[in-house]
Amino acid sequence: MEYTTLGATGTEVSRIGLGCMSFGSEEPWMLDEAESREIIDRAVELGINFFDTANAYSAGESEEILGRALDERDRAEQVVATKVFFPVEEGPNRSGLSRKAIEQELADSLDRLGMDTVDLLQIHRWDEDTPIEETLRTLDDAVRRGDVRHLGASSMWAYQLARAQETARANGLERFQTMQNHYHLAYREEEREVLPLCDREDIGVIPWGPLGQGYLTRPHDELQTTTRGDPENHHNPTPEYGAGGGREINERIQELADDRGVSMAQLSLAWLLHKDWVTAPIVGTTSVEHLEEAAEAVEIDLSESDLAYLEEPYEPQPIIGHE
Repeated sequence: MEYTTLGATGTEVSRIGLGCMSFGSEEPWMLDEAESREIIDRAVELGINFFDTANAYSAGESEEILGRALDERDRAEQVVATKVFFPVEEGPNRSGLSRKAIEQELADSLDRLGMDTVDLLQIHRWDEDTPIEETLRTLDDAVRRGDVRHLGASSMWAYQLARAQETARANGLERFQTMQNHYHLAYREEEREVLPLCDREDIGVIPWGPLGQGYLTRPHDELQTTTRGDPENHHNPTPEYGAGGGREINERIQELADDRGVSMAQLSLAWLLHKDWVTAPIVGTTSVEHLEEAAEAVEIDLSESDLAYLEEPYEPQPIIGHE
């Protein structure tokens, strides 16, 4: 495994982060605790030390499973990220980024994780109903209390991220050190504004859905034969991925992967790892085999001509993922 620095924090993280959305029982495709532990344990063996979960993943079960699995490990080496915004339970003050919601949800997350401090607390989306200064002051207080080490943001417009960073500077508050956004070979709209802003601000980029919810892992004509690709599954590959040159991109990934003797998923991750502004893609999996493949992707070298060949068919698309 290779390691890099998470934005300007000085914290070392593996080039592959393990996404923990698949741990729990909320959806039929999720893993129970024993199956989840198998993946977490293998991730640690592979040198992965960066784990990304959220309060809302399987109504808190993901945090509980991850916390118990890491309790037996050296926490000095592990970097744990969670999120706040979406509700764990329905009801007033259960969601959003008000002071009340953040403080309640953070306390519950720490309890489920069994930790005194979480390494990275991310806002899961932008809150239109709460002034950003209120949110930032609450997050800053959490850092000063020692509940949180660093702050991160997730999918939003570039002007919102810029506004948040300037608000933090003007008021002497902790700023966002990371951006978890929607970015992969078949969806590159983030390259227009958000990623250049992250580069300028030295914000670590940890993309979610780096394999396009499975779109970049198998030939496009085979997608609906899988559980993930079932149209009834609300986590199925977004139809827009096939537009904007997506079908040809999918075919070129398959072609280069066959030439290299690697999987389509490995080649897709390798492309991300060759982008200077990407710190660590967040890879979710329900298979130890796929986890091992993802870890091996850090060893794949792509030439400039390979990168250009994969990127050439791309066309602009509507923004996806800010909701």
